[in-house]
Amino acid sequence: MSAIASPCVGLCSTTLGDRTCRGCQRSDSEIRDWFGLASDERAACIQELDALREAVAGRYLRLVDGAALEAQLRRHRIRFRPEQPVLSRAVELLRVGRERIQELSRYGLAPVGKGEGLAAAELHARLAAELNKAAEARRYSSLFDHSAECPSCP
Repeated sequence: MSAIASPCVGLCSTTLGDRTCRGCQRSDSEIRDWFGLASDERAACIQELDALREAVAGRYLRLVDGAALEAQLRRHRIRFRPEQPVLSRAVELLRVGRERIQELSRYGLAPVGKGEGLAAAELHARLAAELNKAAEARRYSSLFDHSAECPSCP
């Protein structure tokens, strides 16, 4: 199995005291322990994070043109994994391009539900806030699951 790169996007808010990173949505312990995890554990974490982003972004966006989205990601030099779900990719596109994006359709995306009528910057702000809440809930759930398995943990 090939090595799995870090999901870090270079915005680690855990250095500012957050328990979950606003950039990659990993918990502080996942970030700390990342390179000590087995590759299958890293892959599972990345799949969880992709699913989280897909679920949250799906409340705001839908894909209309995969080729356009990929072209814009490449144009803006935003890294993505070939197997990465499209709405997980879209989250990163909005993070990087939220101030420059005028028409989502040029990026292969269309607003839906909570995203309708929002400019890209506002769309990103709401998405980021909801992602942060979901990531924090994921971290809390992980802590609860761990303490249930570990009788010596508080």
